[in-house]
Amino acid sequence: MALTLYLILSLPKLAPTRIVFVIVAIGLSIIAITTRDDWSAILWRGMVQANFICGFFVALATLRVPAMRSEAINRAGRYIATQPPGRRYLALSSGGHLFALVLNYGSIQLLGSMVERLMGEESDPTIAKIRNRRMLLAIQRGFLASIFWSPLAFGPVITIDLIAGGSWAQLLPFGLLHAAIFTAGGWALDTALKPKVPGGRPVRRQVEGSARDLLPLLLLLLITLGGVGLLELATHLRVAAIVMVFVPLVALAWLLLESRQDSDDAVSVPETIHRFTALELPNYRAEIVLLVMAGFIGATGGAMAPPWIAALGIDLSALPVLALLFGIVIFIPIAGQLGMNPILGVVLFAPLLPSASELGIPPALLILSILTGWVLSGLTSPFTATTMLIGRFGGVSAWRAGVVWNAAFIALSTGLFLLSLTALLFATG
Repeated sequence: MALTLYLILSLPKLAPTRIVFVIVAIGLSIIAITTRDDWSAILWRGMVQANFICGFFVALATLRVPAMRSEAINRAGRYIATQPPGRRYLALSSGGHLFALVLNYGSIQLLGSMVERLMGEESDPTIAKIRNRRMLLAIQRGFLASIFWSPLAFGPVITIDLIAGGSWAQLLPFGLLHAAIFTAGGWALDTALKPKVPGGRPVRRQVEGSARDLLPLLLLLLITLGGVGLLELATHLRVAAIVMVFVPLVALAWLLLESRQDSDDAVSVPETIHRFTALELPNYRAEIVLLVMAGFIGATGGAMAPPWIAALGIDLSALPVLALLFGIVIFIPIAGQLGMNPILGVVLFAPLLPSASELGIPPALLILSILTGWVLSGLTSPFTATTMLIGRFGGVSAWRAGVVWNAAFIALSTGLFLLSLTALLFATG
C-alpha cells in the first residue's frame, strides 16, 4: 500500500519514459484480470517482485548516505582518479568495481564527477577529450564487472531468486572468473588501442594521496561482504534477505561513528535519517519507478507468457544446452537496444527457461549466462543508467557512449564470454 501511494504521488513529476512503464503495467494487469482465472495470483506475484526490488533499492541507498558524505571515501576516489596513464585504466576500473559494491550507481557519479573536475583543469582540449573517454569507460566497465558476483548488486540477487537451486556461494567462483575476464579484456583493449597524443608525451598529473587512502574503503567492503557471506553460510537465508537487513545496520553504525567525530559541521544521526526519508528517497522517484515497474511487468508477463509460448510451439528445453546459454547471452543485450531494461528482460525471460536440473548443468552456470547478458546490456543499451551517466559525463548521447565507444570491446568480451561458457560447460558436465 505504501509503495502504491508513493507511485501515485510520483506520477506528476515523472518523465514520459517512466510513465510508459506504468501504462504497460496497468495494461498487463487489465489483460490478466480479463483473460486469466488465476489473475489474483499473477498480480500478487508482480506486487511481491515490485516490493522486493523497492526494498532492496532502499536498503542499498542507506549505505550511500554516509558514503557520499565521508571524506575518507572522497580521498580514496581522488587517489584512484589521479593515477598516472600507465596504471590509470586498471586503477579506475578497479576503483569503479570497489565503489560499486558500496555506492551502486553512485560510484559512477562519484568517480565521474572527479574525472570531470580533472578534465576541467586540462589545458589541451584534445588530450582532455581522449583522457575523458578512456577514464569514463574504465569506470563504467569496473562498475559492470561487479554485477557478475556482488551480493549488493541487483543482477545476482534477482537472478539467483529466479533460478531454482541457485545460491550466491555457488555463483561466486563463476562470477569472479567472468569479472576477471571482463576487466582483463578491457585493460588489454585500452592498451592496444591507446590513441596517439599530438605534440608528444603529455605532462603527468600529480597523484593526490597515497595507497593508504584506500584502507577505509577496503575495511568497509570487508565488513559488508564478509558479514553477508558469513550470515548466508550460518542461516542459509537468501542473500537478498540478508542484505536488506544487514546493509542498513552497517550504514547506521557508520553514521554513528561519523557523528562522534568532533566537527562543527557534523550532522546528527536523527537529522540525517529524516533527510534521507523525507528528501532523498522522493528524489529517487525516477529510479524507483523504473525498477519497480520493470519488476512488476517482468513478473506478471513471465507468469502469463508460458501458454502463449506453448501455443507457438516453442520448446526451449529442446535446444542444445550450449545454444541455449549462447542465446541468453545474446538475447538480453539485443532486448536492451529495443528499450528493455535488464531487470525487465531477465524477470520476464528467466521463468520461461528450463530448470538447471532439466538441462543437466549447475544452476550457477545458468545464472552466469544470464548475468553475462545483463552486463553486456548494461555496457551497450542506451536505456540503462550506466550508459546514460557515462554519456552525460562524456558530453555525448547514451547510444554513442554505449555502442560506438564500446564497439570493439563488445565484440571482444562477447567472444571471450562464449569461449568461457563453453569451457565451463564441458568442465562441469
